[in-house]
Amino acid sequence: MLTPEIAAGLVSNAIQITALIVCVLVVPSLLGGLVVSVFQAATQINEQMLSFLPRLLITLGMLIWGGNWILRTLSDLFIETFKQAGTLVG
Repeated sequence: MLTPEIAAGLVSNAIQITALIVCVLVVPSLLGGLVVSVFQAATQINEQMLSFLPRLLITLGMLIWGGNWILRTLSDLFIETFKQAGTLVG
């Protein structure tokens, strides 16, 4: 039977996995943006493309590099959730 504790555990697990996946994609982009910002401040170049393009390329690189892990992690989460759904409902 689905109790509030079990439901909270399922939601908590889903939020943790989502936060981990977002961190894998966003943190490298933030670090790249920080490096570009320091470079822009040191050289006083205020070109918008200089701040946007490296972050875009870093995010795309992380999707390529970690995409397999992200898909595997999400599929494991959904498979485990649907396996538990049959026993929890009813």
